[in-house]
Amino acid sequence: MKKFLFFTSWVLFSCCCTAKGEIFTSISQMTDLIYTEKELVQSLREYIKAEESKLASVKSWAKKLDALTRVSTSDPEGYLAHPVNAYKLMKRLNTEWSELESLVLQNPSDGFISNMSIHRQYFPDEEDETGAAKALMRLQDTYQLDSEAFSRGKLPGMHSSAVLTVDDCFDMGKTAYNDADYYHAVLWMQQSLRQLDDGEEAVVSKADILDYLSYSVYQMGDLPRAIELTRRLVAIDSTHQRAGGNLRYFEKLLFKQLQELNQSYQPASEEPIQLGTYSRPKDHLPEREAYEALCRGEGLQMTEARRSHLFCRYHDGRRNPRLLLKPLKEEDEWDSPHIVRYLDILSDEEIEKIKELAKPRLARATVRDPKTGVLTTANYRVSKSAWLEAEDDPVIERVNQRIEDITGLTVDTAELLQVANYGVGGQYEPHYDFSRRPFDSNLKVDGNRLATFLNYKDEPDAFKRLGTGNRVATFLNYMSDVEAGGATVFPDFGAAIWPRKGTAVFWYNLFRSGEGDYRTRHAACPVLVGSKWVSNKWIHERGQEFRRPCGLTEVD
Repeated sequence: MKKFLFFTSWVLFSCCCTAKGEIFTSISQMTDLIYTEKELVQSLREYIKAEESKLASVKSWAKKLDALTRVSTSDPEGYLAHPVNAYKLMKRLNTEWSELESLVLQNPSDGFISNMSIHRQYFPDEEDETGAAKALMRLQDTYQLDSEAFSRGKLPGMHSSAVLTVDDCFDMGKTAYNDADYYHAVLWMQQSLRQLDDGEEAVVSKADILDYLSYSVYQMGDLPRAIELTRRLVAIDSTHQRAGGNLRYFEKLLFKQLQELNQSYQPASEEPIQLGTYSRPKDHLPEREAYEALCRGEGLQMTEARRSHLFCRYHDGRRNPRLLLKPLKEEDEWDSPHIVRYLDILSDEEIEKIKELAKPRLARATVRDPKTGVLTTANYRVSKSAWLEAEDDPVIERVNQRIEDITGLTVDTAELLQVANYGVGGQYEPHYDFSRRPFDSNLKVDGNRLATFLNYKDEPDAFKRLGTGNRVATFLNYMSDVEAGGATVFPDFGAAIWPRKGTAVFWYNLFRSGEGDYRTRHAACPVLVGSKWVSNKWIHERGQEFRRPCGLTEVD
C-alpha cells in the first residue's frame, strides 16, 4: 500500500513540479507579493530618508562654506593675515573638502538596490502580466461585464477603489492586440479612448490609441467605423506613418464592397462601441454559451418537478460505526445523475491545516494529455494544486478515512488528496474526470444525453500507469466561500453548485457497468471576486468490486 502511495505521489507530484509555476494562477501565492511590495516600500522610504539626510549634510556644508568664502574673498590678504584663518584654509582644502567629496560620493541607494535584487527573482514576469490581463478578459466574457464597469471597479455585489487608468486600459487592449484578439482589443482601446476624452491624464497619446483601435475595428469587419477612426487619427497627426495608407486602403476596400453588393455608403454608427457591438468569435468550446450562462446563474434547469425529487437526510454510511453517533447532513443537489452535498465535512481547523500543508507545494495545475497520458499545463485550467499524502499529517489521514466512510468506497486505490487554489479569473473549463472510451452518441437515459456532441478520441493510457482502473467517483471539498463566481457547473443538464465552506459534493463518473456517464462533464467557473480553495479525491475502480457491484445493463 505504501509503495503504491509513494509511486502515485511521485508520478503526480513530480509531474506537477516540472510545470512552470505562474504566479497569477494562485491567489495564495500572489498574497506573498503583497508583503514583498510592502517590504520594498519600506526599503524605498529608508532610501529616501538616507538621501534626504545626505542632502541635508551637503546643504549644511554649502551654507557654512558660503559664509566663509564671502568673508575671505572680501579681503583675501587681510583674512589670511590672521594665522588661524590661514591654518583653517589649509585644513579645509586638505581635509574637509575631501570629507565633503566622500559624502557626495556616498550612494544611499545601495541598500535599496540590493533589496530589489533579492526580491526580483520572485517578481511576476511578462507571462504573468499577460495571463492576468487575459484573466480579466475571461471574467469580462463569462459574466458579461463591460470595460467601463471593470475600469471603475464596479463588479457585481461590490464597489472598489481599484480602478484602471487610461494607460492600464491601453495595455489591456495591447495585450489582446498582440494575441490577435481584436474583439477584446476593440473593447479596451475604446475604453482607454473614452477615459482620455473625459480629461483623464495619461502617458499614452490619443494617436496611439486610435492607431490600434482603428485597425482592430477593421479586423472586426466594421469598415465604416474603421475609416471614421482613421480620419480622426489623420486629423491629429497628418504625418503618421501608417494612418494615410490605412485610410486609403480602407476607403478603397469599402468602395469595392459597396459596388459588389450594389449598396450606397452608410456612415459609421454614432453609437459608442460597447459590449455587444461586435460578436465574440467562436472558440474551441462548443458549449461555451451554455457553460458561461450557468456561471452567471442563468439557464438553470432546476424545475419545480425536479426539485420535488430532491431531499435532505441524515447519512450514516450504511451504519458505519464512525457515523452512527454523529451522522452527516446530506442534501440532494441533482436527481439524475445523482449529485449530493454533505454539510460540515471539514472544520475550520482542518481546512487551515490542509492549506498550510499545501501552500509550499502549490504548482501550476495540470491536465492529462489525451494522446500521451502525460500531465501538462493548459490555458483552460487556471489554478495551482498540490498533492497530499496520508503520511503528511494526521488530518489528511482523517479526511481520507472520512471520505471512505461517507461513500462506502475504498480510498486505498484512490489518487492522493489534491488541493487547488484558483488565481485571477481561476477556472477549469468543461471536462470529464474519467478517461473516455469510444461511445454511442445515440445512447440516452431519462431523456438526457449520455454523451455530448463532442467527438473525443480514445485515451487508452490516461490512468494505465496507476494500474487502478478509471475514476469511478469524485469527492469535492469546498474549503472557502467565494464572494462572486466560482460555481461548479454541469452544462449537459444545466446544474450549478455554489461553493460553501466546509461542505463537499459527491457524484459517480461511471455507471455500474464501468461505462462513463458523459452527463458528468463539468466545469469550475472563473472566480470573479475572492479566493477559491478546494480539495478533491478521485476514487478509482479497483477495490470497489464488492462495494459497488456491476449492474445488469450498460447504464445501471
